[in-house]
Amino acid sequence: MTKGFNAGDAFPSDVVFSYIPWSEESGEITSCGIPINYNASKEFANKKVILFALPGAFTPVCSANHVPEYIQKLPQLREKGVDQVAVLAYNDAYVMSAWGKANGVTGDDILFLSDPEAKFSKSIGWADEEGRTYRYVIIIDHGKVTYAAKESAKNTLEVSSADAVYKQL
Repeated sequence: MTKGFNAGDAFPSDVVFSYIPWSEESGEITSCGIPINYNASKEFANKKVILFALPGAFTPVCSANHVPEYIQKLPQLREKGVDQVAVLAYNDAYVMSAWGKANGVTGDDILFLSDPEAKFSKSIGWADEEGRTYRYVIIIDHGKVTYAAKESAKNTLEVSSADAVYKQL
């Protein structure tokens, strides 16, 4: 089993997440929307992407710091050439969609993606025994990993914070 990524590694060609695209019609937090497959390998192939993962939607460190930091820093990340920012957790697409709405994220400013059963995170060795994604970040530049780091402890926010990632761009 692969353990994470190293700079220069190719992002795998078969990564598919689940997500519910934001739309004005389903902009209310109580609107469900319909989950679709998001072919990350294909969608990320010609973009500079920050994919950050966390243990779960609506959890303390994730909700109080991790996601708000990326929302706040989005303009600076875009200035550094980032085309897409996506947050990933094991929660289903409905929960991730509601979490995006709860954070006031509209459109595709930040994608709230589901890693069903933590399949992707497990494949890289970055999920726990319970099937939750670890807190980590991967910067993908046109299909190549340029930076990847996993936090050393569950409630730590150091290597995957928006500030730490900004310095790696």
